[in-house]
Amino acid sequence: MRKIKKIHKAAYAPMDDLVTYRAMPTREVEYIDPFLFLNHHGPQVYKPGNRGLPFGPHPHRGFETLTFILEGDIMHQDTGGGKDVIEAGGVQWMTAGRGLIHAEVSSEKFKKEGGPLEILQLWFNLPAKYKLVEPSYVGLQQDKIPTVTEDNGKVRANIISGKWGDTEGPIPSLSDIHMASVTLQQGGSFTTSVDAARNVFFYVVRGAVKVNGETAEKLHLVEFSNEGNEIKVEALEDSYLLFGHAMPFNEPVVAHGPFVMNTEQEIQEAFRDYQAGKMGSWE
Repeated sequence: MRKIKKIHKAAYAPMDDLVTYRAMPTREVEYIDPFLFLNHHGPQVYKPGNRGLPFGPHPHRGFETLTFILEGDIMHQDTGGGKDVIEAGGVQWMTAGRGLIHAEVSSEKFKKEGGPLEILQLWFNLPAKYKLVEPSYVGLQQDKIPTVTEDNGKVRANIISGKWGDTEGPIPSLSDIHMASVTLQQGGSFTTSVDAARNVFFYVVRGAVKVNGETAEKLHLVEFSNEGNEIKVEALEDSYLLFGHAMPFNEPVVAHGPFVMNTEQEIQEAFRDYQAGKMGSWE
């Protein structure tokens, strides 16, 4: 069994009228290499005639984002040419690489009609050798994400990158990051094995589960040690969680706002390049 180091509660960190819980970084856990950051927005209900998500144009460099749309939608646009609307059940994976400007806002339909909204955004670091790769973006609606069922259908895993058994996720990861979202019915369970050298990312979005003998409820991040391989999960109630794993990079992390690099000098270069228009210009 993989040993659990600690279970951390996400910090309440609202953004204007957007309910937000931040699972990383917090005072207790800075990051789980190469998983850097997780914001959990919602759940909440927006009234008709709302302003929608507040994430207007802003730059990024040196990392990747994976956004899960549980309810509501996101209209994405970036200076690399990416543009679409992803609806509930879909995901967005953006490699910022050498830098771009993007916006993540609600569609005109959502702002007009309102409705429930719940969105999670996870940041992955990029290793030094990939910090300045060409930016890219992939948006997938729910029907484009392969699903694996276990325990007579009580467990459904949506495979985004890497592998789950013989099923491969549709998004190739530069850094061999394996990511899935998992829905469990009460009483449903699964067991998986992750090499002890790899770091595990495990966040309970909804419900409550027993994982390797310990209870983890919604809005909690489970931090594992690097001892043992097996991870056994049983749903104490209907639950939804994010589950992933990756080899740690073991490189220095210097983060400043929208940029994540290896040195302070690289951060200053990022600001200069952004101000000089090298990450594109927003129309």
